[in-house]
Amino acid sequence: MSHRAFFIILLVFTFSNVHLFTFSQELEARVTINYSQIETTRTEVFDALQTKLTEFLNTHKWTEIPFRENEKIQCNFNITVNTYNQDENTFECTLLMNSSRPVYGSAYSTVAYAVNDENFTFEFNEFDQLTYQENQIDNNLVALLAYYAYMIIGMDLDTMAPMGGTDCFHIAEDVATAGESLGFPGWKAFGDISNRFGLLNDYMDGAMEGMREFNYIYHRKGLDRMAEAPDSARATIADALEMLQEANRAKSMTKVVQLFTEYKRDELVNIFSKKGTTEEKEKAYEILFAIDASQSNTWEKIKK
Repeated sequence: MSHRAFFIILLVFTFSNVHLFTFSQELEARVTINYSQIETTRTEVFDALQTKLTEFLNTHKWTEIPFRENEKIQCNFNITVNTYNQDENTFECTLLMNSSRPVYGSAYSTVAYAVNDENFTFEFNEFDQLTYQENQIDNNLVALLAYYAYMIIGMDLDTMAPMGGTDCFHIAEDVATAGESLGFPGWKAFGDISNRFGLLNDYMDGAMEGMREFNYIYHRKGLDRMAEAPDSARATIADALEMLQEANRAKSMTKVVQLFTEYKRDELVNIFSKKGTTEEKEKAYEILFAIDASQSNTWEKIKK
């Protein structure tokens, strides 16, 4: 059992013995701002943006769940500034974000969540102070960061316990609703199945419960058991892939399942390539090819 799962299960015990541990915030975020496309001699605003985003993500306590210092969720926010209007303090950016969690019994970390947000647009002045109040969101940059913070924590918890991130996802839904009212792109309900609202709405859909169950089985009963029982863990993942396939069939227009296979692509190949039975390889290949045929060259490596 991982340390984080242990602390979640023993939540009551922990609070009653709070003096035994030092708790911290949930995230350890690394933020990078790439402004190489912007022609300006005034770079202080970009340095201030990086500093304040890092502080905001890492110093806010997002949930009541106790995290030890070494249990913080590792995540990266790589922001590319495409346009910057100095007069209006507006930024149009692309965000590449990923978070990871350790795999039990190994030095390996696995991606728990990753997105490419091409509508990461906001206003920011280098002297702005970023504050988050759950019931009063009037700043799109704050909304963006809060949304992704809850998505990161929720996805991490989903890998630790069945439907473990539900409470965080509900808060992310509230943030998305507030964000839509601010008039920036990427929030509109039912406007785009690939935007923030669309991806979260699909993931929380009842038809996708199999995907969420698979997410737990894949990580806790699969990856976390690879060190001690690799053959059994691999067989468990191979069988569980049918749940991923059923979720994809149940909601065929969703991008959620394909997104999972994109950021798990190399890992999935490594699990089955040159390992496992022929039956496991064939099953994994057929299911993953059906989900995303565009990655056929990658999936072919599974059969080797």
